[in-house]
Amino acid sequence: MTLPGLPIIDSPEIVLAATRMWLEKAVIGLGLCPFAGGVHLRDQIHYSVSVQQSTDGLLRDLMLELQELHGTAAQQRETSLLIHPQVLADFHDYNQFLDTADAAVRDLGLEGILQIASFHPQYQFVDCGPDDIENYSNRSPYPMLHLLREANVTHAVDTFPGIDDIAGNNGATLRGIGKQGWRKLFK
Repeated sequence: MTLPGLPIIDSPEIVLAATRMWLEKAVIGLGLCPFAGGVHLRDQIHYSVSVQQSTDGLLRDLMLELQELHGTAAQQRETSLLIHPQVLADFHDYNQFLDTADAAVRDLGLEGILQIASFHPQYQFVDCGPDDIENYSNRSPYPMLHLLREANVTHAVDTFPGIDDIAGNNGATLRGIGKQGWRKLFK
């Protein structure tokens, strides 16, 4: 039974299923990240659902995930998604937490080795309005922190043709399908 006014908390299985569907249909399916398909097919994405309900608990989980990613060979785990459905539901609070997340990377001595990308259901780029479709390139079903190996990011930036066009291409793709097309992806 859910008490009035309290959010419904999805099970970790539901969270994982929704995240995988979003990754497959939007991120890979729409080509929003040209690098996601390969690591997905090679099963090198680690999914972790945090059950924490506070930012302190999430920070502990983040530090563990950073250490695990760093301590695992890239052939086994190239990247990690730390999904946290019970904390930082508000995008402003989430955005503020990103400074704490980056500090955790530094505190662990992993700056220049690992980095964090951000995804959130209410994601809003600085130069976009809250309802602009371009925001959807970073809108995930639940708040999450994407942990990446910096060497992989640097390699992609240095070798991928058209790397500077990805954001513009994503905007064009999303404007092309619109919000109605976005919703149809997940029916």
